[in-house]
Amino acid sequence: MTRSALAFGSNLGDSAGMIGRAIGALDAMVDVSVTTRSSLYATPPWGVEDQPDFVNACALVETDLAPLDLLSACKDLEVALGRVPGERWGPRLIDIDVLWMGGVALESERLTLPHPRITERAFVLVPLAEIAPELVVGGRAVADWAGVVEAGGIRKLG
Repeated sequence: MTRSALAFGSNLGDSAGMIGRAIGALDAMVDVSVTTRSSLYATPPWGVEDQPDFVNACALVETDLAPLDLLSACKDLEVALGRVPGERWGPRLIDIDVLWMGGVALESERLTLPHPRITERAFVLVPLAEIAPELVVGGRAVADWAGVVEAGGIRKLG
């Protein structure tokens, strides 16, 4: 089993409920076990700013899947939950990203590990630091990255 970190985001419909359904569906998979999930966070949009705020979270999973197979499982789940193709960084019903996977370094057309922009995105770093502050990405602990990235406007949801 490989420890992996996933990020979840939604800003359409019942975003908190959608993230909960996505995490539950992943945990129900034969080859994936959710071990920890973060709180939910309301976050300002990133990239395309003229859209509703997002709800974001992260989860740690244990999996027997290879990196590209985990990515496929996440993307298939997005479609099963109703995601349709749209504008890059635009509004979405659900988004699931593979952030990190057992320290593996991978670069392919479909997946780069660790996620290439993980250290720039407070909406990922804040929830990830809550559940895996010691996780090392780019030579630094996630908690350290979270402490230096601009996190204005991010708030933990009740």
